[in-house]
Amino acid sequence: MSGAEATAPLNIHASAVALNPDCGVLILGPSGAGKSALALELMAFGARLVADDRVDLHVLEGGLMASGPTAIAGQIEARGIGILAAEALPSAQIVLAVDLSQEETERLPPARQIEIGGVVIPLVLRLRSGHAAAGILQYLKAGRVA
Repeated sequence: MSGAEATAPLNIHASAVALNPDCGVLILGPSGAGKSALALELMAFGARLVADDRVDLHVLEGGLMASGPTAIAGQIEARGIGILAAEALPSAQIVLAVDLSQEETERLPPARQIEIGGVVIPLVLRLRSGHAAAGILQYLKAGRVA
């Protein structure tokens, strides 16, 4: 993604992790919804931290890019444990969003989307089952078939 101007960053309350700089997930939800906990689970499966608690977003070449504010770069909260250090990616393209403020009620939900900064991104809602992190990770690796 070189040679194009980026938009001015939008700073939001969220977390972001990525498998690599081209494959990240933005985790949305209110305070206490479990954004950091989900990010930690994904990191345990091999994702890398981009940002926790606050995420800077900007549009670059039609894609949504995430990065962490300098003051909290490489830090993630583990509730009940403390603020932990993590080797963070400086930025990643967001290819999936998870909204923890809405619960998924359908077994096979329709393809959902969210628009952020004019960029449309696939969206999944909060899952109450134990496979949320594994399912999100597989989505990042191979996408959704149906």
